[in-house]
Amino acid sequence: MKNSQLSRRQFLGTAALAAAGIAVSNKSAFGMPAYIRNLNKPNSVFKGVQIGVITYSFRSMPSSAEQLLQYCRECGVGAVELMGDAAETFAGAPVAPARPKRGSTEGQEAWKAHLQALAAWREKVPMTRFEQLRKLYNDAGVKIYGYKPSALGVNNTDGEVEYAFRAAKALGANQANIEFPTDPAQTKRLGTLAAKHKVYVGYHGHTQQTFDMWDSAIAQSRYNAMNFDMGHYVAAGFDAIEFIKAKHQHIVSMHVKDRQTKEHGGANLPWGQGDTPIAEALNLMSKSHYKFPATIELEYQIPEGSNAVQEVAKCLEFARKALGA
Repeated sequence: MKNSQLSRRQFLGTAALAAAGIAVSNKSAFGMPAYIRNLNKPNSVFKGVQIGVITYSFRSMPSSAEQLLQYCRECGVGAVELMGDAAETFAGAPVAPARPKRGSTEGQEAWKAHLQALAAWREKVPMTRFEQLRKLYNDAGVKIYGYKPSALGVNNTDGEVEYAFRAAKALGANQANIEFPTDPAQTKRLGTLAAKHKVYVGYHGHTQQTFDMWDSAIAQSRYNAMNFDMGHYVAAGFDAIEFIKAKHQHIVSMHVKDRQTKEHGGANLPWGQGDTPIAEALNLMSKSHYKFPATIELEYQIPEGSNAVQEVAKCLEFARKALGA
């Protein structure tokens, strides 16, 4: 169903309210009754658990900020971890040239010049467009809880790092996320700058994750935190439920995918076909009232005839049924 149309169920529900004498004429700026407009807004909170999606999941499709929002609405997902490219393009960042191929010298100078221009832009850009993007998403019923720009690396300037936290806050996010650095000096640097802006750094891991991987970083700053990936953790051979119970107070968001254990091959599979205890983890979050979002990350192969939006919707439905909502 297109967002500009009402489903038969929505129409009948509105008609029933009108018949009962309940006012539905509180007009929005778009001339649509607020009640009807709210019916089109996604709600992906089930039994107290916020199910979100990282916009990386839609990488196989055109991915402007507006298109990503449309995908979320079509899926029924009401919260996102937003990758940086779409937000920065929306905000007017310098247009990137073709990225040089690994090992090739062709295009290296143009790419280097682009990174310098991007750094300068990030250090000076006002937050107005990021605030507008937040409003665009919020008005459509989608909140942005995480931001993941390419601005938190070892080679990024302090000005770029601080930009990442300012932009995250302008977007309404409480975390700016990055792949876990190998150098403790970098987690110290990021944690110090994060504390200045009171925005968490969510460090994401793959199969290098261990039970104590984040401990040193967390000791460095109260704003160093975990963007835990339970699928990769299971593929590395560990117990995700044990980890969540022990470390939940330091998790700011959790990526959810269904991977096999390494003994079974470690593949990413459609939800319910791998070894990752997704349903158990979601129910633990619900019963324990953990407040961090569970983030759908679509990494299994999309079946022929389907697309990323349809597959994310399937993951969301799996989560809803798992929680008995």
